[in-house]
Amino acid sequence: MEVDAVDCAFEPRRWDFAEARSAEIAAHWAEALRRKPRMFDGRVLLMHRGAVEVEADGRRVFRGAYLETSFSAFLFWRDIGLPPAGVRNGFGMACLSSADGAFVLGEMGHHTANAGAIYFASGTPDPGDVRDGRVDIEGSIRRELREETGLDAATLSLDPGLTLVMDGCRVGFMKRVRSAETAEALVARIGAFLARDPEPELARMHVVATAAEIGPAVQVSAATYLRAKLPA
Repeated sequence: MEVDAVDCAFEPRRWDFAEARSAEIAAHWAEALRRKPRMFDGRVLLMHRGAVEVEADGRRVFRGAYLETSFSAFLFWRDIGLPPAGVRNGFGMACLSSADGAFVLGEMGHHTANAGAIYFASGTPDPGDVRDGRVDIEGSIRRELREETGLDAATLSLDPGLTLVMDGCRVGFMKRVRSAETAEALVARIGAFLARDPEPELARMHVVATAAEIGPAVQVSAATYLRAKLPA
């Protein structure tokens, strides 16, 4: 579904799931750290309400609200299969496309929580994405693009609106980001950025030019988006 805008508030509240399962969360986090000691238990934002509303002028706006919780609580919830818990993971993705019509995605590094997964620059929003009581999803998209790939959104062309990809407790806000460079040039540019970073989030880049090239490691929201945008 295409939407014209996203308008989400930051509305702090208790997350009953995290409180009720705090002991399990702590044990899960301890084991996660044993396997990947470079992970950090920061703060993240999860959506506790949200829906598309149609304005009087016909514009489609996704309106919702987020609460704040720990990354360890989010990780536990995610790893047990995202059961109904009063929240959804509402994240933005920078869907980077090249001048020659392909999409460029990153493979997460071995030290990350999503090691080996392939998707566009993205991340669950965090408190730094809150501006004047609103969760800035598009700002989060631009930030993740810069942090993960070194690309500045100001030098690229961002399509108006977003594509909404909903999958159970996942809500992906997909923003088309167009580059004037070829896919090969983008891979080289981003690869050079990753080589300079002592702890890059991404291990390598992947080019997807047709739906047939979407492999099993491509994250579900990214795969759904690509199938809708690419030729077979």
